[in-house]
Amino acid sequence: MDDVKVLIIGSGPAGYTAAVYAARANMQPVLVEGGFDANNASLLPGGQLMITTEVENYPGFPEGIQGPELMERFKAQAERFGTKIINGFVTKVDLSKRPFVVEVEGAPMFRAQTLLVSTGAVAKLLEIPGERTLMGHGVSACATCDGAFFKNQDVVVVGGGDTAMEEALFLTKFAKKVIVVHRRDTLRASKVMANRAKSHPKIEFVWNTAVLEAVGDKPASIGAAGGLTGVRVENLVTGEKSVIPANGLFIAIGHQPNTKIFEGQLAMDAAGYLVVEKGSTKTNVAGVFACGDVQDPTYRQAITAAGTGCMAAIDAERWLDAQGVAH
Repeated sequence: MDDVKVLIIGSGPAGYTAAVYAARANMQPVLVEGGFDANNASLLPGGQLMITTEVENYPGFPEGIQGPELMERFKAQAERFGTKIINGFVTKVDLSKRPFVVEVEGAPMFRAQTLLVSTGAVAKLLEIPGERTLMGHGVSACATCDGAFFKNQDVVVVGGGDTAMEEALFLTKFAKKVIVVHRRDTLRASKVMANRAKSHPKIEFVWNTAVLEAVGDKPASIGAAGGLTGVRVENLVTGEKSVIPANGLFIAIGHQPNTKIFEGQLAMDAAGYLVVEKGSTKTNVAGVFACGDVQDPTYRQAITAAGTGCMAAIDAERWLDAQGVAH
């Protein structure tokens, strides 16, 4: 079992940024990039940007950059300063005493003086045909990230809660028409959000309807023709099936933070997001810090995740200094 000063669980913008700062502070960080559950395919090394195509809103890339390439650059920078990166999945953590014991794929491997949690959150998907294939090619789970790609086009939003209404209203800034598809005949959203969406001239509602398939072909290469062309739906009252022509499909049925392994050990809110001390990344366990989407139910952007990754590394460094741990 190896002893480490800083162990980072999870990669993505938060984890890699934390690693850059920790490594430059001579804390010899180890980063386990695969998250914590070997059976959860959503926990990709590199995070959610690994299933994103073009990223246009990350500062420093005026021409845009492909999500996987951006994460490879993050990773390379972390390695350049000496971060040890482990390709594996954390399966168990014991935070009852320090140093914390962390098992990777069933084998006890690390005793960590500090733990930085950056396991992220994943968008809940419909798990319908075409959804994952066309993710980044017309299918999205983030209007703030991808809305600008759909100027003067018709898009579909799936969902009936506040998140769906927020996504739909945001998309009206770009899209020609926003079609909200909901399984029921009433919205779960708050009255204020529901009324705002219903009164918007660009938003239409399709009630009592389920989405069956994302229709289209994945482009053969970057810039090639292809992508989403429509959304196959079924009216749950009549059973009638049809295709709504659309270039965008936004899944807005919520997010799931990747925190299951920390249940009973770290404080969480009702939705499962880790709770941190205001103005910091400190959790309720001294020496454990959380950064990125795992503690952010509001913004969920690469740039905000990276910012909190920086905060977590600095918080960890100051905490180690206060404990008298040399680095």
